[in-house]
Amino acid sequence: MNPVPAPTSGRLGDYLAADAVVDHEHPSIRALADSLRAGGDDPAEAARTAFLFVRDEVEHVIDAGDPRVTWRASDVLRERVGICYAKAHLLAALLRAQGIPAGFCYQELSALHGLNAVYLHGKWSRLDARGNRTGAGGEFSLDEEKLAWPVDLAGGERDHPEIHPAPAPVVVDYLMTTEPGPGWYEKGLPHTL
Repeated sequence: MNPVPAPTSGRLGDYLAADAVVDHEHPSIRALADSLRAGGDDPAEAARTAFLFVRDEVEHVIDAGDPRVTWRASDVLRERVGICYAKAHLLAALLRAQGIPAGFCYQELSALHGLNAVYLHGKWSRLDARGNRTGAGGEFSLDEEKLAWPVDLAGGERDHPEIHPAPAPVVVDYLMTTEPGPGWYEKGLPHTL
Protein backbone atom coordinates (compact mmCIF):
# COMPACT_ATOMS: atom_id res chain seq x y z
CA MET A 1 0.00 0.00 0.00
CA ASN A 2 1.29 3.45 -0.92
CA PRO A 3 1.64 6.07 1.83
CA VAL A 4 -0.75 9.01 1.90
CA PRO A 5 1.14 12.04 0.56
CA ALA A 6 1.60 14.66 3.30
CA PRO A 7 2.77 18.23 2.65
CA THR A 8 5.48 19.52 4.99
CA SER A 9 4.15 23.08 4.63
CA GLY A 10 0.59 24.19 5.29
CA ARG A 11 0.96 27.09 2.85
CA LEU A 12 0.03 26.12 -0.69
CA GLY A 13 1.94 29.17 -1.91
CA ASP A 14 5.20 27.49 -0.86
CA TYR A 15 4.55 24.93 -3.60
CA LEU A 16 4.40 27.70 -6.23
CA ALA A 17 7.67 29.44 -5.32
CA ALA A 18 10.62 29.96 -7.64
CA ASP A 19 14.21 29.55 -6.46
CA ALA A 20 17.65 28.79 -7.91
CA VAL A 21 16.67 25.18 -8.66
CA VAL A 22 13.01 25.55 -9.63
CA ASP A 23 13.58 28.64 -11.76
CA HIS A 24 10.12 28.74 -13.31
CA GLU A 25 10.43 32.43 -14.12
CA HIS A 26 13.18 31.63 -16.66
CA PRO A 27 12.03 32.60 -20.19
CA SER A 28 12.50 29.07 -21.59
CA ILE A 29 10.42 27.53 -18.78
CA ARG A 30 7.69 30.17 -19.21
CA ALA A 31 7.60 29.68 -22.99
CA LEU A 32 7.31 25.89 -22.74
CA ALA A 33 4.72 26.09 -19.95
CA ASP A 34 2.64 28.47 -22.08
CA SER A 35 2.86 26.21 -25.13
CA LEU A 36 1.95 23.11 -23.11
CA ARG A 37 -1.17 24.84 -21.79
CA ALA A 38 -2.14 26.31 -25.15
CA GLY A 39 -4.78 23.60 -25.59
CA GLY A 40 -7.09 25.00 -22.93
CA ASP A 41 -7.67 25.98 -19.33
CA ASP A 42 -7.94 22.54 -17.71
CA PRO A 43 -5.18 22.37 -15.05
CA ALA A 44 -5.29 18.55 -14.95
CA GLU A 45 -4.72 18.37 -18.70
CA ALA A 46 -1.93 20.93 -18.42
CA ALA A 47 -0.31 18.82 -15.69
CA ARG A 48 -0.65 15.66 -17.80
CA THR A 49 0.92 17.38 -20.81
CA ALA A 50 3.84 18.68 -18.71
CA PHE A 51 4.32 15.23 -17.14
CA LEU A 52 4.43 13.52 -20.55
CA PHE A 53 6.88 16.09 -21.87
CA VAL A 54 9.31 15.56 -18.99
CA ARG A 55 8.90 11.79 -18.94
CA ASP A 56 9.19 11.28 -22.70
CA GLU A 57 11.17 14.23 -24.09
CA VAL A 58 13.89 14.57 -21.43
CA GLU A 59 16.30 11.63 -21.35
CA HIS A 60 17.19 10.01 -18.06
CA VAL A 61 21.01 10.11 -17.83
CA ILE A 62 21.32 6.47 -16.79
CA ASP A 63 19.13 5.21 -19.64
CA ALA A 64 21.00 7.40 -22.11
CA GLY A 65 24.48 6.82 -20.64
CA ASP A 66 24.85 10.59 -20.75
CA PRO A 67 27.84 12.25 -19.03
CA ARG A 68 26.11 15.58 -18.32
CA VAL A 69 24.95 16.65 -14.86
CA THR A 70 21.96 19.01 -14.74
CA TRP A 71 20.18 20.32 -11.66
CA ARG A 72 18.50 23.68 -12.42
CA ALA A 73 15.14 23.27 -14.17
CA SER A 74 16.05 25.60 -17.06
CA ASP A 75 19.31 23.68 -17.61
CA VAL A 76 17.44 20.35 -17.67
CA LEU A 77 15.12 21.82 -20.30
CA ARG A 78 18.00 23.22 -22.36
CA GLU A 79 20.05 20.01 -22.27
CA ARG A 80 17.01 17.67 -22.43
CA VAL A 81 18.69 15.28 -19.99
CA GLY A 82 18.70 14.71 -16.25
CA ILE A 83 18.65 12.15 -13.49
CA CYS A 84 15.32 11.57 -11.67
CA TYR A 85 15.94 14.51 -9.31
CA ALA A 86 16.64 16.90 -12.17
CA LYS A 87 13.59 15.72 -14.11
CA ALA A 88 11.50 16.34 -10.97
CA HIS A 89 12.95 19.88 -10.78
CA LEU A 90 11.83 20.54 -14.36
CA LEU A 91 8.35 19.10 -13.87
CA ALA A 92 7.83 21.21 -10.74
CA ALA A 93 8.97 24.32 -12.63
CA LEU A 94 6.62 23.65 -15.56
CA LEU A 95 3.68 23.08 -13.22
CA ARG A 96 4.43 26.07 -11.00
CA ALA A 97 4.82 28.30 -14.06
CA GLN A 98 1.18 27.44 -14.82
CA GLY A 99 0.00 28.15 -11.27
CA ILE A 100 -0.26 24.46 -10.34
CA PRO A 101 1.22 23.67 -6.90
CA ALA A 102 3.95 21.02 -7.08
CA GLY A 103 6.36 19.54 -4.57
CA PHE A 104 9.08 16.94 -4.19
CA CYS A 105 8.88 13.38 -2.83
CA TYR A 106 11.47 10.67 -2.36
CA GLN A 107 11.83 6.92 -2.19
CA GLU A 108 14.82 5.04 -0.80
CA LEU A 109 15.38 2.30 -3.38
CA SER A 110 18.89 1.13 -4.34
CA ALA A 111 19.60 4.88 -4.11
CA LEU A 112 17.42 7.86 -3.28
CA HIS A 113 14.82 8.32 -6.03
CA GLY A 114 13.13 11.68 -6.68
CA LEU A 115 9.61 12.32 -7.90
CA ASN A 116 6.88 14.95 -7.62
CA ALA A 117 3.49 15.59 -6.06
CA VAL A 118 0.90 17.86 -7.63
CA TYR A 119 -2.09 19.53 -5.98
CA LEU A 120 -5.20 19.26 -8.14
CA HIS A 121 -8.89 18.67 -7.44
CA GLY A 122 -8.35 19.46 -3.75
CA LYS A 123 -5.79 16.73 -3.10
CA TRP A 124 -2.15 15.80 -3.57
CA SER A 125 -1.19 13.12 -6.10
CA ARG A 126 2.32 11.78 -6.61
CA LEU A 127 3.74 11.63 -10.15
CA ASP A 128 6.98 10.03 -11.35
CA ALA A 129 8.30 11.37 -14.66
CA ARG A 130 11.58 9.39 -14.46
CA GLY A 131 11.07 7.84 -17.91
CA ASN A 132 9.82 4.41 -18.86
CA ARG A 133 12.94 2.68 -20.06
CA THR A 134 14.86 -0.03 -18.24
CA GLY A 135 11.75 -1.42 -16.55
CA ALA A 136 10.33 1.80 -15.07
CA GLY A 137 6.57 2.27 -15.33
CA GLY A 138 5.51 5.80 -14.37
CA GLU A 139 2.16 6.96 -15.73
CA PHE A 140 0.10 10.10 -15.18
CA SER A 141 -2.76 9.48 -12.78
CA LEU A 142 -4.43 11.71 -10.23
CA ASP A 143 -6.54 8.89 -8.79
CA GLU A 144 -4.21 5.91 -8.47
CA GLU A 145 -0.45 6.04 -7.97
CA LYS A 146 1.45 4.75 -10.98
CA LEU A 147 5.04 5.44 -10.00
CA ALA A 148 8.12 4.27 -11.92
CA TRP A 149 9.24 1.79 -9.27
CA PRO A 150 7.41 -0.23 -6.62
CA VAL A 151 8.94 -0.03 -3.15
CA ASP A 152 10.13 -3.34 -1.67
CA LEU A 153 9.51 -2.80 2.04
CA ALA A 154 10.59 -6.37 2.87
CA GLY A 155 13.88 -5.67 1.08
CA GLY A 156 14.58 -2.58 3.20
CA GLU A 157 13.34 0.05 0.75
CA ARG A 158 11.37 3.03 2.05
CA ASP A 159 8.69 5.29 0.64
CA HIS A 160 8.70 8.82 2.10
CA PRO A 161 5.15 10.27 2.13
CA GLU A 162 6.34 13.85 2.76
CA ILE A 163 5.83 16.46 0.06
CA HIS A 164 8.55 19.10 0.29
CA PRO A 165 8.19 22.56 -1.25
CA ALA A 166 11.90 22.56 -2.21
CA PRO A 167 14.21 19.79 -3.39
CA ALA A 168 16.10 17.97 -0.62
CA PRO A 169 19.40 19.72 0.19
CA VAL A 170 21.30 16.42 -0.06
CA VAL A 171 20.08 16.08 -3.66
CA VAL A 172 20.89 19.66 -4.68
CA ASP A 173 24.33 19.54 -3.01
CA TYR A 174 25.10 16.25 -4.74
CA LEU A 175 24.12 17.51 -8.20
CA MET A 176 25.89 20.86 -7.80
CA THR A 177 29.19 19.29 -6.73
CA THR A 178 29.31 16.23 -8.98
CA GLU A 179 31.78 16.36 -11.85
CA PRO A 180 30.29 15.43 -15.23
CA GLY A 181 31.72 12.41 -16.97
CA PRO A 182 30.91 8.86 -17.97
CA GLY A 183 29.08 7.01 -15.22
CA TRP A 184 29.04 9.97 -12.80
CA TYR A 185 25.78 8.59 -11.36
CA GLU A 186 27.58 5.39 -10.27
CA LYS A 187 29.75 7.36 -7.84
CA GLY A 188 27.77 7.88 -4.67
CA LEU A 189 24.18 8.87 -5.37
CA PRO A 190 22.49 9.87 -2.10
CA HIS A 191 20.82 6.93 -0.37
CA THR A 192 18.74 8.74 2.23
CA LEU A 193 17.40 12.17 3.08
